[in-house]
Amino acid sequence: MSEAAFRALYRRLRDQAPEGLDQRRGALGRLTPERVVAAAAEVRCGRTVSLAALIETTPGPDNPQPASHRMTAPTSGQHDAPGLRFALDRFAMNVHGDADSHLDALCHVIFDGELHGGVPASSVTPDGAGALTLDLVRDGIVGRGVLLDIPRLRGVPWLEPGDHVTTEDLVAAETAQKVTVGPGDLLFVRVGHRRRRRSLGAWDAAQARAGLHPTTMGFLAERRVAALGSDGNNDTAPSAVAEVPFPVHVLAMHAMGLHLMDYLDFEELAPECERQDRWHFLCVIAPLRLPAATGSPVNPIAVL
Repeated sequence: MSEAAFRALYRRLRDQAPEGLDQRRGALGRLTPERVVAAAAEVRCGRTVSLAALIETTPGPDNPQPASHRMTAPTSGQHDAPGLRFALDRFAMNVHGDADSHLDALCHVIFDGELHGGVPASSVTPDGAGALTLDLVRDGIVGRGVLLDIPRLRGVPWLEPGDHVTTEDLVAAETAQKVTVGPGDLLFVRVGHRRRRRSLGAWDAAQARAGLHPTTMGFLAERRVAALGSDGNNDTAPSAVAEVPFPVHVLAMHAMGLHLMDYLDFEELAPECERQDRWHFLCVIAPLRLPAATGSPVNPIAVL
């Protein structure tokens, strides 16, 4: 895709944002109380499924700076001491890596010197972001989740790195799974990244990964989804736009105001949806309360 075509698509998606939508909340404004109530009615059997991968603390080709976890108490010699003791630990991570499940706040993407909605990039300082931060989702994201399984559609276990999910794939998956993505939905797109990683081992996903083609953002805009998540990075590598490394991030977050969730895990959810022949569910997403942050580790829960 040429840079000129990308920028034309960017302008079209940015300019067709509905009037009255709160730019500070982006597409989350589509999650009206009525839609949340309707999403609660999606629950049938009460089965809960995590959509997050295990946080890893061992370095790998896709995770050179893994999360760190260490015990701070009890110290040596305290284990058998009489009286009360507490086990204590400390945790730190690089939120926007290529291995751990995380949610991107709208301040994460800077494009042409601005954040979503024309907010100046200078609002992001060494002390934290001053606008469009994780605080926008402090009350969580709750709505109807829809999983579109592209490897299932194509009859393969996973998409190979570099392969693109197209708009035609998304529409065909809807038909095959007897589900329709609609306004306010939380759309999850499986490319099989986690299954490939477990089967073949980790690789440098920064250089090669399956993802959505930038033109699929037109489908998301047409269906008026509220958020997007994938078991990959959402963006393909190498990029479909040579001059823009993460075109889906730019289009979804910067132009459309969509919160993104990267590197989720659908390998438990997809078989359960298959078994129930039902690919929509209540979804509850609760990021950490980090008011000036650009993202958070996340553990979305599907309730079927």
